[in-house]
Amino acid sequence: MELELTAITLVWITLFAAIVNGALGYGFSSLTVPVALLFYSGRVLSPALVLVEVVLNAYVLLVNRESFGRVWRRTLPILIGLVPGIALGSYLLSHVDPSVMKLVTYLVLLPMILLQAAGIRRRIQGEAAVALPLGFGVGTLYSITTISGPPLAIMFNNQGFAKEDFRAGLGLVRVVESSLTAAAYAFLGLYAAPSLELLPLIAPSVLLGLPLGVYVIRRMNHETFRRVCMSFDAWVVGFGLSRALIDLNIAPAPTAYLALAITASIDIWLLFRFFRERLGALRTAAAVVADAEG
Repeated sequence: MELELTAITLVWITLFAAIVNGALGYGFSSLTVPVALLFYSGRVLSPALVLVEVVLNAYVLLVNRESFGRVWRRTLPILIGLVPGIALGSYLLSHVDPSVMKLVTYLVLLPMILLQAAGIRRRIQGEAAVALPLGFGVGTLYSITTISGPPLAIMFNNQGFAKEDFRAGLGLVRVVESSLTAAAYAFLGLYAAPSLELLPLIAPSVLLGLPLGVYVIRRMNHETFRRVCMSFDAWVVGFGLSRALIDLNIAPAPTAYLALAITASIDIWLLFRFFRERLGALRTAAAVVADAEG
C-alpha cells in the first residue's frame, strides 16, 4: 500500500509540474523534486528526472527556436560555467550522504523561491561577469537536484528578457545542462534499476501535462498562475526542510516545524501583497476606462 501511495504521488506531482512547465516554460523539477524527495533519495530520483528533462528541455527550445539567435550570446558565459559545476555536483551526488544532500537542496531552494515570489529586480550592469559564476552554481545545483529554473528565472527576469527570449534562454541553458548531466551520471554509473523504474511513472504525466499547460495559460493570467505555483512550491519546500531537520536529528519534531511556519508566514504576506497590487491595478484600469467612456 505504501509503495502504491508513493507511486501515485509521483504520478500526480509530475503531472502538475508538467502542466506548470507547459504554461511557463520551466518549473518541472522545481515542483517535482521537493515533493518526490519526501519519498526517494536524490541518488534515485535525479537520474530518472534528468532523462525526462533532456527531452522536455529540447521541446521547450524547439518551440521557442525563433528567439535562439537573440539569446545564445547572452547565455554563453552561463553555458561555459555549467561544465565545472556539473562535474562537481555529479560527484557530490554520487558520494555524499543522500540525507545531507536533501537538506542542502531544501536550504538552497527556499530563499530562491521566496525571492521570486517577492519580485525583487535590480538590473545587473556587468551581466557577463555575473553569468559565469552563476553558470557554475546552476550547474552544481542542477546536477545534484535537476533544479535550475528558480535561479535562471531570477536572472533572466532581472535582466529584462522578453517573454520569447526568456523561454528560449531557459530552454538553451537547460538543454545543455541536462545533456551534460545525463552524460556525467552515465560516467559515474548512477543509472541503476530503482531510477529507471521511475520512468514509466513520470513519462506519461509529462506527455499529458505539457499540452494541458499550454491550454491552461491561454485562459489564465500568467502572473497570477506563476505566483500561485510558487506559493505551493514554498510550502512544500518548507515542509521538506522541516522533515530533513528531523531526519538528521538536527531539531526535534515541534521545533523543526518552525521552518515551515516561518516559510508559510512569509509566503502568506507576499501572496497578500501580490493580490493587493493586482487588485489596485485592476481598479485603476477600470477607473481609466470609466473616465474614457464618460
